[in-house]
Amino acid sequence: MAEDDDDIVLSELEDDELVQQMFDDLYDGLKEEVEEGVNILLGRGWEPYRVLTEALVGGMTIVGNDFRDGILFVPEVLLAANAMKGGMAILKPLLAETGAPRVGKMVIGTVKGDIHDIGKNLVSMMMEGAGFEVVDLGINNPVEAYLEALEAEGADILGMSALLTTTMPYMKVVIDALVEKGLREEYIVLVGGAPLNEEFGRAIGADAYCRDAAVAVETAKEFMGRKHNQMAAN
Repeated sequence: MAEDDDDIVLSELEDDELVQQMFDDLYDGLKEEVEEGVNILLGRGWEPYRVLTEALVGGMTIVGNDFRDGILFVPEVLLAANAMKGGMAILKPLLAETGAPRVGKMVIGTVKGDIHDIGKNLVSMMMEGAGFEVVDLGINNPVEAYLEALEAEGADILGMSALLTTTMPYMKVVIDALVEKGLREEYIVLVGGAPLNEEFGRAIGADAYCRDAAVAVETAKEFMGRKHNQMAAN
C-alpha cells in the first residue's frame, strides 16, 4: 500500500474515532467538547452537512433511543440537547451558505391558556438534534400566532403542546381554523402533552399524537419522508 493510501486510511480512522468521541460527549452533555469536535471536523475538510448528519444527528439518535427506552431521563436529555445546540450554532451559518438539503421545518408552541413548556422545549431540542429547523413560539399561543408563523416561516410541521385538560380542546380550534382556510393539507400536525392520547389526537384531526420527544422526532421523520416521496413522484 502506498504511503498516501496509508495516510488516507489513518485520517479516516482518526475521523471515526473523533465522531465516536463526539457521540460520547453529546451523551454526557459536554457542550465545549462537542463544539471543539465540530471545529476539528470542519478543519479536516468535512462538509457542514456531513458534520451535522454523521456526528451531531448520529449522536442525538443514540440519546433519543435511550430516552425512549427509559435509560436516560429529561435532565440528561436537556444537557445533551444543549450540547447539540452548541455544535449547531457553528454549523447553521455554514449550512445556509452551502444550501444543504432541509430535513423539514417545524413551528411549535404551547396552546392558549397553558404556560407549561418543559415538554415542548424538549421536543424543540430533540427536533433540532435530528436536523430539523424549529421555530418555537413559546407558551399561551392563540390560533392567530400559529397561523401567522406557519405562513411566515414556510413550515412543514405544526406542533402543539398542552398539559392542562382545560386547554387540550384549543388544539381543535387551531386545526379547525386551518381547515376553514383550506390550509389543513399543507401541514403535518403533531400534538402532545401528558393528558393527551392517540384517541384524542384522532378526534381533533391531528396527523399524530406523540407521547414524548423521541416519538415526535420519529413521527416527524416518517411524515417528512412520505412528503418528500410524494413531491418526487409529482
